[in-house]
Amino acid sequence: MCNLTWEIIEGDCIDVMRGMASDSVDSIVTDPPYGLRFMGKAWDRNVPSVEVWREALRVLKPGGHLLAFAGTRTQHRMAVNIEDAGFEIRDMIGWLYGSGFPKSLDVGKAIDKAAAIFKVDNSAFADVRDWLRAQVKAKGLTYKTIDTALGNPNSHKASHYLDNSQPQLPTPKDWDILKRLLGIDIDPARPSRFVRCQLFEREILGHRKVNAGVAFTSDGPTELPITAPATEAARQWDGFGTALKPAFEPITLARKPIAGTVAANVLKHGTGGINVDGCRVGTGDESRGRNGEPSRDERYTDKGSTNFAAKPGVRGGSPSGRFPANIIHDGSDEVLAVFPETASGNLSPLHNLKASENRAMSGANQARSPRANFGGDSGSAARFFYCAKTSKAERSEENHHPTVKPVDLMRYLCRLVTPPGGVVLDPFAGSGSTLLAAHEEGFGSIGIELSAEYCEIARARIMEATRQQKLF
Repeated sequence: MCNLTWEIIEGDCIDVMRGMASDSVDSIVTDPPYGLRFMGKAWDRNVPSVEVWREALRVLKPGGHLLAFAGTRTQHRMAVNIEDAGFEIRDMIGWLYGSGFPKSLDVGKAIDKAAAIFKVDNSAFADVRDWLRAQVKAKGLTYKTIDTALGNPNSHKASHYLDNSQPQLPTPKDWDILKRLLGIDIDPARPSRFVRCQLFEREILGHRKVNAGVAFTSDGPTELPITAPATEAARQWDGFGTALKPAFEPITLARKPIAGTVAANVLKHGTGGINVDGCRVGTGDESRGRNGEPSRDERYTDKGSTNFAAKPGVRGGSPSGRFPANIIHDGSDEVLAVFPETASGNLSPLHNLKASENRAMSGANQARSPRANFGGDSGSAARFFYCAKTSKAERSEENHHPTVKPVDLMRYLCRLVTPPGGVVLDPFAGSGSTLLAAHEEGFGSIGIELSAEYCEIARARIMEATRQQKLF
């Protein structure tokens, strides 16, 4: 566990980093704003600017790595800003998960909603309009006064709301303004009649359960109605939407330019490489020797390549596990279902083929031969990639940050790019998942967070983790 210090600083990250020494941190692991205006949050208006990443580059040691999450729609802007700041883009890691909540507009519902105002019952429409006009007359208000109160003296909204020419019902926002202006509180019958006029009814066919925790509303499941199109136009476009279900987030892997060679940089600064062996993917019981197989002598050399040596090797490569890949997943049923069932092992030797068959085949065609006999381990191809599980305790009443990442995922990422005894910087600390992960991996950490509320959550999480370590 961590013997190094951790610190979370409240403030704007660019201002805080300007007060930090150059070449003072070993890695940067962060989940910055994606520029998607997520849940209407002001902090998610834009991706971090080139100036922010330039300061991050300055405080990072030469050869130090940056890992930055991004949204699929704005990954290009995130990566370009990082590169323009002076980083070298080394790779992109894909984080696959099954908890994404679709944020798609239902086109059929939108058409029904837009058509509603033209499909209201005429008598109810006229009743609401006449009733409003009576209230305006009783107050002695002019149309110009009403238009001004609604935000634009030249909008002519009052004439639409009160006269027969191009009649409209007030929008919910304008309705609230009119209520205050007229000093009225509509009687119990009015809201229902108004709603019936404003919205076009869709038949409810049933309900579907959704995990409301994904939508950050509660810990338990909730139900949403399944409705049928109400207009012919909506029926034509029923089933169309505007977005895919999110199941993937890209993580930019970048590096500050090294000073000289990688070897010289590592010896001087301790940075420049990634921790391959510390992040290998375990093979479990599936890995076994190649005894009795034509390729039994194939094994990995110290340089990472294969050769034919005197000692038999281990199926799947290094005995310590598979080489870390640029895909990480959460092990959820939704994600595992995407991976095919595969078998890995050696192929039957090609000298078993007839000479004419062997000459006629080459490269990939040989591997696709029906005579190819796959042996060894089998199962979901997900076994080739690291699985970062999310614990149920990670999202609680105390930690309600909307974009929190699994601690196990952040531990893996910190371990991948941080040298032993190093310090991890997170300029967008949020509720402190990176800091908690760095702490549990034995690294020092510095977090910067604009929100005082999230700073307190982060401190509480790390202090609780420290208390648990002392207990056990």
